[in-house]
Amino acid sequence: MDLVTLLSIKLKARYVGDDEFGNRYYQEKRARPSKQPRRYVRYNGLVEASKVPAEWHGWLHHTEDLPPPS
Repeated sequence: MDLVTLLSIKLKARYVGDDEFGNRYYQEKRARPSKQPRRYVRYNGLVEASKVPAEWHGWLHHTEDLPPPS
């Protein structure tokens, strides 16, 4: 992840939780007008979408309102 992306996440998003793979999940602090807030994942190591567990996948794609319990 480049420095600009890392700074953007640190300034605009809040930490929500992590999973057993060490991936960290974030959500925008403020929602865009009339839209849902964006949700992000910072992968631990190699960027591979199959490393996202099913419960976090649902949260990332707004099918679940609350993140899974840590």
